[in-house]
Amino acid sequence: MKCPIDGTPLVISDRSGVEFDYCPQCRGVWLDRGELDKIIDRSALAAAAPQAAPRQEYREEKHYKKKKRGGFLEDLFDF
Repeated sequence: MKCPIDGTPLVISDRSGVEFDYCPQCRGVWLDRGELDKIIDRSALAAAAPQAAPRQEYREEKHYKKKKRGGFLEDLFDF
């Protein structure tokens, strides 16, 4: 079969049990009857599968007192 857009011969590929035709030139994808339904069903099953709980990151809260900028005497002497 040839690509309806540019006339390049289509390549048949199989992903997850679904066969589809694609054009290596324009990267167009063509599905036969029922193939879109298979893709939708498999994506729904994947979405319904229980997923692991998200990891909670431990954040140590640190509170720092902001140091005020003093004059040149504070640099010389420890007040």
